[in-house]
Amino acid sequence: MKNLPRDMIGVAAMAASLVLAFSTKAADFGAPLPKGEAVSIDIAAANAQAYADKPQLFAGRITEVCQKEGCWLMIEENGMAARVMVKDHAFAVPKDASGRAVVYGVLSEKAMTPEAAKHMAEDAGHEGHAAHDVLPKEYRILATAVSITAPDRDK
Repeated sequence: MKNLPRDMIGVAAMAASLVLAFSTKAADFGAPLPKGEAVSIDIAAANAQAYADKPQLFAGRITEVCQKEGCWLMIEENGMAARVMVKDHAFAVPKDASGRAVVYGVLSEKAMTPEAAKHMAEDAGHEGHAAHDVLPKEYRILATAVSITAPDRDK
């Protein structure tokens, strides 16, 4: 490496970091994900009774993450969304997480009180949130495992 100019070493280091940044390797949090096919959250939400109250794999695109602790994230597909809550605050996801997530947990439908809506908006870092902007209910997944795949940079 003595013969390489300093600029080349810097370029090589930058290239290596870009390769890592654009990797599609998943980052896993919590318990190991069980094997199996994940149900897209839009399908699960449209048939909530069929998918509720039993642990299973769900998938969706990350749209939001708790900015205070990383203790929840929102996943969405085709206009249907669910809030993924980390069970017992056992782990946290990165506050800047983006891309696709596969989560393992139990789906349920929850009423959203104005107080809860305000709390979630504050956690998400939204200023000036109005409780009337929140839907009266939401789908939630109480998760024991989350796997996040980096966003597809080609799109």
